[in-house]
Amino acid sequence: MGKLVASVSNSLHSPGSFLEKIETYFFGNIPLSFKSNRTAPSILLFMKKKNSVSVLTNCTFKRNEECIVDFKNRKGWIHFVGIGGSGLSALAKLALKQGFEVSGSDLVWSSYMEGLLEAGANLHIGHSVSNIQGNDGSRFPNAVVASSAIPQDNVEILHAKSVGVPIYKRDYWLAKLTEKYNLIAVSGSHGKSTTASMLAYVLKAMGDDLTAIVGAHVPQFPDGSIFYGGGKNFVLEADEYDGCFLGLSPSVAVVTNLDWEHVDIFEDEDAVKSIFRRFLKQIRVGGHLVICGDSQGARSLLDQIKQDTGLKYSGGVVSNQSSDLWGQGHDYKIITYGFSSFNDWYAESVCPNVQGGSDYILCERGRPLAQISLQIPGVHNVLNSLAVIATVLTLIGDKRQSHESIACLKLPLSKFMGVSRRFDLIGTIYGCHIYDDFAHHPTEVRAVLQAARQRFPNKALIAVFQPHTYSRLVVLKDDFANALSEADQVVVSAVYAARETNDWNINGKDLAASIIGPPSEYIPCLGNVVDKLALQILRDPHPEIVILTLGAGDVTTVGPKLLHELQTRSQDARH
Repeated sequence: MGKLVASVSNSLHSPGSFLEKIETYFFGNIPLSFKSNRTAPSILLFMKKKNSVSVLTNCTFKRNEECIVDFKNRKGWIHFVGIGGSGLSALAKLALKQGFEVSGSDLVWSSYMEGLLEAGANLHIGHSVSNIQGNDGSRFPNAVVASSAIPQDNVEILHAKSVGVPIYKRDYWLAKLTEKYNLIAVSGSHGKSTTASMLAYVLKAMGDDLTAIVGAHVPQFPDGSIFYGGGKNFVLEADEYDGCFLGLSPSVAVVTNLDWEHVDIFEDEDAVKSIFRRFLKQIRVGGHLVICGDSQGARSLLDQIKQDTGLKYSGGVVSNQSSDLWGQGHDYKIITYGFSSFNDWYAESVCPNVQGGSDYILCERGRPLAQISLQIPGVHNVLNSLAVIATVLTLIGDKRQSHESIACLKLPLSKFMGVSRRFDLIGTIYGCHIYDDFAHHPTEVRAVLQAARQRFPNKALIAVFQPHTYSRLVVLKDDFANALSEADQVVVSAVYAARETNDWNINGKDLAASIIGPPSEYIPCLGNVVDKLALQILRDPHPEIVILTLGAGDVTTVGPKLLHELQTRSQDARH
């Protein structure tokens, strides 16, 4: 087991001014050393620009030309700054599996850090010079890897630079980590985690000794968010945030969809399209692009390909000789999927099944091939499964084996249970089903409500929505209102600010007031939301309702608290 140290620093730039008062506590059998070093939290400054938001940073990381970490022999110490996030925690977990010594720091504890601690990582709460010093200050990490959210004036980054430790942003680290593999990079504005984890799960079940990194907890992965194997394939959830996927060189690139997301980074949807076009330039010669032909945003990339090359994109080969847009000499084949019959792979006769998921007929270019069954609900997961099927068959390559391959992947597809915080059942009491979902974009909210309607066609849906960041709410408020109007009752809480301040004078009340149709209420405090729902359910002890807590913030605590409150009151009533 690793070590957990909590430290906070009050000087951002001057290691010499740190106080050394130490108090030691014990939590179970884990020693916790709390240092009184206080660090001012890094803040991203946002600038309103018409209807959009631009991010301002006062520094940039240098991209080192050579990575001195010994990936081949897996020796050395790697320190991760911002280790509590989904992206960096997965990289840290893989580094542990590869045999590296791993440490990391973050401002607050997260659930992702629990598995790292058990696996042997040394973790620090708070940022401090001492976090990257070993042997009483005489030893330093071989490399420091920093999250996209960490500015260069972070105290650990500054100290690492001062002593000559190389510092890498996540994008460059991923590029070096994956460059020797057959990389399958799963990208898109929505559905990356589910598609990447489903793909890795299916390949593993089919006997592939792959490596995989997913930016979410996957209950069916033994290590939560990674697979670590000895094979040549590497499945990676490729994130567009901060251009993180631009350093990759995938053999297969998957684009699930394209939408205006991360409004703090991208000025508009055209900016999102631009960065995805740059990503497609990274596909290796002779590689493949697997893309959803039904997504309007993703289809715009295909239209651009057609315009620049004069080639048909369905099953076509893209040559860069006629256009600089796709890079010099990068030829790749395109495979499309979706519900429309013009796609290479498409689904027909989609219908709910007894598992609460979907059944459909898999077709290839007009030929029905097999019936596919999923236990995860929603038409968006049908699309995710089509992306997986198209990618698996692309990797196998031999069309003569396609029927055998489809027969092999049907079973793992049907057994895949999904990703944590994606339509997660918290519990059932008094006939009320409580679910939690990460949905924090209008497209995702709409997809979750559709999935709930599919599974519970005769129950009322109550959506508890916590807006995530002011910048996203101010830009997408009307889209959120339209998406939430598909529920039967809506409760909107205060905004989960994350890294932002409210420079736009907007709050959840503005969203609740703009929802047309279902009764909508603004309740800022999540504790009061729990109380309101508990009273509502207890007034009718056998309600036919489904409660969905939606958002990327701490709204995830509402479901368990509500379930506990109802269970407690039920026990009290019996006594």
